[in-house]
Amino acid sequence: MRKLYTFLSTSIFLLVFSFSSFSQDVHYQKTDNGIIVQPSINGVNIGKQIKIEVISDKIIHTVVTPENKFSLEPSLMVIPVKSKPTWSVSEIANFIQLKTQSLLVKINIASGQIQYQDLNGKSILEEKVQTTRLFKPVSNDGESSYEIEQIFNSPKDEAIYGLGQHQDDMMNYKGKQVLLLQNNTDVAIPFLLSNKNYGILWDNYSITKVGDVRNYQPLSSLRLFSKEGDQGWLTATYADKKTGKETIKRAESDIDYSFLSDMKKFSDSFKMADGIVKWEGKISSGYTGLQHFNVKYAGYIKIWINGELLVDKWRQAWNPGSAVVETEMQKDKKYDVKIEWIPDGTESYLAIKCLTPIPEEDQNQYAFLSESGNEINYYFILGGNADEVISGYRTLTGKAVLMPKWAMGFWQSRERYKTQEELLGVVKEFRDRKIPIDNIVLDWQYWKPDRWGTHEFDKSRFPDPEGMIKTLHDTYHTRLMISVWPKFYTGNSNYDLMNKNGFLYKRNIVDGRKDWLGYQSTFYDAFNPEAREMFWSLMNKTLYKKGIDAWWMDATEPDIHSNLPIWERKQNMTPTYLGSATKYFNAFPLQNSKGVYEGQRKENPDDRVFILTRSAYGGLQRYAAATWSGDIASRWEDMKSQISAGINFSLSGLPYWTMDIGGFSVERRYENPNPADLAEWRELNTRWYQFGAFVPLFRGHGQFPLREVYNIAPTDHPAYKSILYYNKLRYRLMPYIYSLAGQTYQKDYTIMRGLVMDFGADEKLKNIADQYMFGPSLLINPVYKYGATNRKVYLPEGNGWYDLYTGGYVKGGQTITAKAPYSQMPIYVKEGAIIPYGPEIQYTSEKPNDPITLYLYTGKDGTFTLYEDEGTNYNYEKGAFSTIDFEYSESVKTLTISNRKGAFKGMLENRTFNVIRITAKKAKALNFNQAPDKTVSYAGKKIVIKF
Repeated sequence: MRKLYTFLSTSIFLLVFSFSSFSQDVHYQKTDNGIIVQPSINGVNIGKQIKIEVISDKIIHTVVTPENKFSLEPSLMVIPVKSKPTWSVSEIANFIQLKTQSLLVKINIASGQIQYQDLNGKSILEEKVQTTRLFKPVSNDGESSYEIEQIFNSPKDEAIYGLGQHQDDMMNYKGKQVLLLQNNTDVAIPFLLSNKNYGILWDNYSITKVGDVRNYQPLSSLRLFSKEGDQGWLTATYADKKTGKETIKRAESDIDYSFLSDMKKFSDSFKMADGIVKWEGKISSGYTGLQHFNVKYAGYIKIWINGELLVDKWRQAWNPGSAVVETEMQKDKKYDVKIEWIPDGTESYLAIKCLTPIPEEDQNQYAFLSESGNEINYYFILGGNADEVISGYRTLTGKAVLMPKWAMGFWQSRERYKTQEELLGVVKEFRDRKIPIDNIVLDWQYWKPDRWGTHEFDKSRFPDPEGMIKTLHDTYHTRLMISVWPKFYTGNSNYDLMNKNGFLYKRNIVDGRKDWLGYQSTFYDAFNPEAREMFWSLMNKTLYKKGIDAWWMDATEPDIHSNLPIWERKQNMTPTYLGSATKYFNAFPLQNSKGVYEGQRKENPDDRVFILTRSAYGGLQRYAAATWSGDIASRWEDMKSQISAGINFSLSGLPYWTMDIGGFSVERRYENPNPADLAEWRELNTRWYQFGAFVPLFRGHGQFPLREVYNIAPTDHPAYKSILYYNKLRYRLMPYIYSLAGQTYQKDYTIMRGLVMDFGADEKLKNIADQYMFGPSLLINPVYKYGATNRKVYLPEGNGWYDLYTGGYVKGGQTITAKAPYSQMPIYVKEGAIIPYGPEIQYTSEKPNDPITLYLYTGKDGTFTLYEDEGTNYNYEKGAFSTIDFEYSESVKTLTISNRKGAFKGMLENRTFNVIRITAKKAKALNFNQAPDKTVSYAGKKIVIKF
């Protein structure tokens, strides 16, 4: 097997890192950037050697090996950091103490336990004593490594965030299990953020469990009773869903139909497409406490325990959903259970597994447990707040390169535009109706049916791709994003070329599997640098040279074949260029985006790369890649789960996230709806667009029904009016939004902000999963219940809040019932906010941001920095950008507009600022036609405005 890296010879390695010179009085060895320690207790829970590296005053790299040497494998996720921090080391009692200017790291000489403390000796994080670590030798594809576990203590009041994007409608993961496993709708990012203002970056690519890492157990781990009271099983009844006639009645102790291979467990007499299944009886647990149930489902699923409906969900069969629910149970007490499942189609999935309550001795801890690694390898990152911790993450994994300005506008997409005429017709309709838009997306199958992987347009449907793109650019001022998969059908020249060079995974071909269109296919090995170069060259030749603006990199988990067990998914990736699929499983999307980003920047160093990918990994932000939340369902509960999914993704250090507004997979009742279903469909999309206008990237997409606003509702319908209102409001906010985007690069900012980021001292908000800040000023509160005309909103303490629409003032530190009429989502503005609005525009580059209307919300001092640059190139990396600072002083009632800093080609030298001042006693509505309180002409020099 070829390797990207090489190893130093053992003799040289031992010369550099030998510990034979340890004296009896000194228990560590200094290196250029840290120390190496050999714990005196040398067991499987300790590791033979511990390496502590000082990356910065606030970042420590910890590596623990069970062997006599450390691995020299380069990280795929972490980049070299240039810094020379000051640090010292000493031995005090039973500890080796390493000190930087910001923290202390203490290593117990005997046990190897590590503690991270502030300079006063107060604990920030510490590994658990006695059961600190575990190394279990494993072999994967003949490759030796270890299953590894690291346990940390966690105080009762700690909250845990980040860890990628998951669909379980959870915000705080304390006491929960998070599975880091790339899957459609689930994104694995091994970065944990604590409300104690530290983070852990776990440098491992294998499937990893975080938090409560115990294995979920089958349903039979509980005591089961049938409907008739017999112990040992539930009563399963299979019936025809139309007639209600029972076809099968049997005892079942486990419900586990997780994958394609499990379909054989069903009786041949059960016609799944026409069936309904019920499981009934009682359950009891041998433990008192919070019982967790993990539900994987496709079709309609309802679960009641003791009469309480815990699960009521739906998902299309080809992409099962998941849910984690919990309920309190008393030891040995029987609880009624009823499960009702209506499968979706001829193949459908359902599995229910459970976890007993966390043992008392393990409740104040969390762990990382990875399937494969050479050693325990993680980074401890300290910060004064969450922003500083995320900045530390980006110090390690790379800057979030700035997306093109047009990407901040609206994107229209659907599954799918089938012809050139259809696609151009949609953009023309947007322009004719004056609906702002910047990007149209061409989804899959623009190629001939049997030509997947050629990246060639089907000439019968797209006769002139170059002309189509030119019309989009020149006539409609619209960009084109196109779908590209890492997938190749057999029998075409691109497959043959990649195959000849050994760049393809072959198992799916050898096994003869066909995709859902009936063709044999496989993916390329993105871990191979030569394969990445060739993959880009194929894209470049047939797509980029035609003028394509952006890339939709789909199925990057990689989803070589859907709904296979994990062991078969790994088998389909074997071998990778770097090593076993088990060891490198989660890193595929990082390497795939790396090839496209580096390829385009080499081909054209001027235009900003923009990638949208269905999966992600730590470091993806440095490759100009955004992530969307996958093929979610068009249901209210799925809309709600996107809120916490997007927040936690952003808290994972990656700033650009989006979703399919309206959901991707659609219930059949919406395809040919009756009046009641049509009304619900319109309201669902209205509420989802209101939410979608305030995430980092604003994008509509999904299966039939057609997703354009004019196909959702007619012009005079409140749904159409509301969607258009929020679209235009998004464009008015472009000075604010693009400034936030600029700060993601310049200052490692985060656009979609969990409340813990700005109000970490407020204990009431650490579990809030359905509110967030959009930038520093806007509190976003999506409405996710059908027919709702109000919702509960918590206003963080320490601030007053203004209603965005009316300007009315409300005190913070309280939960209010906010009005939420059909046409409006509650939004509140933080006291002290300065929000710049631009003119009404149809696309981001239509006209300069002039005049700018500054809405000033008084009551506290406030600041905002307006960031501007050329919008589409990389000159900002060379300093070609400008900033204007706005600073409001409440005590002297002045707004100071600073001297402009910096410059760039095409910069607006002279401009106008209209200021609208809002006070707690004098509300003013959001109305861009009202007379401003002050108007000033600005030529780049400081201005002080007195009120």
